[in-house]
Amino acid sequence: MSEPPTPPVTPDRTPRLAFVVLGLAFLMMALGRGIAETFTVFLLPISTAFDWDRAQTVSVYSIGALCTGLAAPFVGRLFDHSGPRTVYAVGLVLLGAGFSAAAFAQALWHLQLSVGLVAGLGSACLGQVTGSLLVSRWFGPRLPTALAVVASSAGAGVLLLVPLAQVLVDHAGWRGAYHILGGVLLGCAVPLLLLPWRRIGAGDRRIVRPAQAAAAGDTTQNSDWTLGSAMRHHAFWALFSIFFFTATGMFSISVQVVTYLVEVGFSPLQAATAWGFSGVLLVIGMLTVSWLDSLLGRRRAILLAYSVTLAGILMLWALSRTPNIVLLAGFLFCFGSTMGSRGPLVAAAAMSIFRGKRVGTIMGTISIGGGLGAAIGSWAGGLIHDWSQSYDLVFAFAMASVVLGMIPFLVAPALRR
Repeated sequence: MSEPPTPPVTPDRTPRLAFVVLGLAFLMMALGRGIAETFTVFLLPISTAFDWDRAQTVSVYSIGALCTGLAAPFVGRLFDHSGPRTVYAVGLVLLGAGFSAAAFAQALWHLQLSVGLVAGLGSACLGQVTGSLLVSRWFGPRLPTALAVVASSAGAGVLLLVPLAQVLVDHAGWRGAYHILGGVLLGCAVPLLLLPWRRIGAGDRRIVRPAQAAAAGDTTQNSDWTLGSAMRHHAFWALFSIFFFTATGMFSISVQVVTYLVEVGFSPLQAATAWGFSGVLLVIGMLTVSWLDSLLGRRRAILLAYSVTLAGILMLWALSRTPNIVLLAGFLFCFGSTMGSRGPLVAAAAMSIFRGKRVGTIMGTISIGGGLGAAIGSWAGGLIHDWSQSYDLVFAFAMASVVLGMIPFLVAPALRR
C-alpha cells in the first residue's frame, strides 16, 4: 500500500517536542555565546596581571571569534553527517577543556590557544548554525519566530554568565574563575549525552519529508544547492557582507564595554551587571525585529533596527563626557536590544534561498562573515584605542561598519522580497 499523504504543517499542530527542542537549542546557544562574552570581564584583570596593552589582550577574544566563524561550515557539515548530539557534545568538551587550560596560562599564546582556539571552536558547535539547523527540522510556518527565539538566547547567556563571571573573578581571581567555569562545562556534557537524540534529531516528519522530496525532485527551482552554486549567487555574498560588517561594528565596541564603563566611573560589578542586563533587552529586540519584519516589511524593519543601533553608539560615546544612568540605560536599550537582532532574518533568508541537503554547509560558510567581522572588529577596536588613547575613533569606526552592514538589505534583490 502506498503511504498516505503527509498532512500539511499548520501553526496549531506544532508538536510539543518541538518546543522542547526549541528550549534545548536556546539553552545551548545561551551557554556558548554567554561563555564567549565573559571575556569582557577577564579583559581588565588579565591585562593588569601581565601588563599587556589592550590590543594584545583583545587578540585572545579576536582569535576566538575568528575560530568560531571559520569553524561554522565544518560545524554545519558535521551536523549534516553526524547530527546534533555529536556537535553539542564536542562543543561542551572543547569549551570546558579550553577554560580549564586557561587557568594555567603564563604567556599570551597560552590564552590565545586555550580561550581563543579551543574555546572558540567549542562556541561554534553550540552556536547559531547548530541551533538554526536543529530548529528548522521542527518548525514550519513559525520558523522565523523560532529562529528569533534561538538567536535571542545570546542575550540570556550574557545576562546570566557575564555577572556570574565577575562574581567568580572577585572571589576566586581570574584563574580560579576559569577553573570553575571549565569544570562546570565539562560536567554538563554528561547529562547532554543522555537525552533522546534519535527522536530529537529526526525532526517533525511533516516538515522533513516534504523538504527532502523538494530537494530530490523539484525541477522548477534550484532546491538542491551546492556550496559552489550558492557562492555564484548574489544573495550568498549579500548575506555574508551583512554578517561581516555588522559584526565588525558591534564587536569593536562590545568586547571593551565593561572596561570602558569602569574607566568612566562605574564599579566593575556595576559595569558587568549593566552589560549583562542588555541580554534581557536582546531577547526583546530579537522578537520585536522579527515581528516588525512581518508588519512593516524587511527594508523598514532593518532600517529601524540599524538606526537604533547607531543611536546606542552615540549614547555610549556621550557617557565619556557626561556619565549618568540615563545615558547608560539608553545605550543598553538601543545597542543591547539590537545586537544580533538581524541574525534570525539572515538565517531564515539563507535557509529559504539555499534549501537542500547542503544547507548546513552553506549556512555555516555564510556565518564565516560574522566570525571574521567579530575577529577584525574586536582586534581593530583594541588597536584603535591603543593608537589614539581614546574611544572616539573606536565609536566612529563602529558606526561606519554598521552602516555598511545595512546596505545589502537595501540593494540585494533576493533580500528585498
